[in-house]
Amino acid sequence: MKSTGTSLLRPLAFALCLAALVHAADDKPIRVALYDDKGAFGQGVPNMTAQLGKTKDVKVNIVKGAEIAGGVLKDYDVVIFGGGSGHSEADAIGEAGREEVRKFVSNGGGYVGICAGAYLACSGFSWGLGIMNAKTVSSKWQRGKGQVQIEVTPDGSKITSIPAKQQEIRYANGPIIQPDSRTDLPAYEALALFRTELAENGSPKGAMINAPAWARTTFGKGRVIISSPHPEQTDGMENFIENAVRWVAGKK
Repeated sequence: MKSTGTSLLRPLAFALCLAALVHAADDKPIRVALYDDKGAFGQGVPNMTAQLGKTKDVKVNIVKGAEIAGGVLKDYDVVIFGGGSGHSEADAIGEAGREEVRKFVSNGGGYVGICAGAYLACSGFSWGLGIMNAKTVSSKWQRGKGQVQIEVTPDGSKITSIPAKQQEIRYANGPIIQPDSRTDLPAYEALALFRTELAENGSPKGAMINAPAWARTTFGKGRVIISSPHPEQTDGMENFIENAVRWVAGKK
């Protein structure tokens, strides 16, 4: 009887140890690399730093272009590129950095791109990362800055915790995307749609209406979320960045 009792306890002890290890792994903070270098400007970086800084299980560090090119992303779970100039961000990390980001996401890392970072993710630019099967509807990108209306989809609400309804958001020349024709990349899914638009500086009218405002996709083993407008600069949408980080990190 003694030996039988011992044999029954061994698998129980193993199961408890395994559960403890899984719990410990889940308790590890999500390590976020937030790009802040050439091409990143405006309130995006300070706002995202403050918003993610309120979350105990998310650890944010600023990274530079040279660091990304040097392979620093191996120490992180998620990389964020915020607003500014996507082309300038691409130049700052260089082709070596762009390849490092592609490798990082393909191997299971998460990518969050806001405005310029959304441009950077697209496959339709020679300087882009090519991690989202998307291109812009027009080369005339200076559509203007101001408030527009978007409608969040049910799936978009599940991921971001932003209510699935029409609501106002700050927009500042973000990309208006449509599907690209890359056969080696999956189609993206819209998580929110533009319902009103800005169309200044000769940009095509009507192109923004019903185009994706937020979208998600996968690249290799990794996950990607982009936002054309600025939820991190919109009252009531401050949790977008945290929840996007959690989803691309596989925590939501």
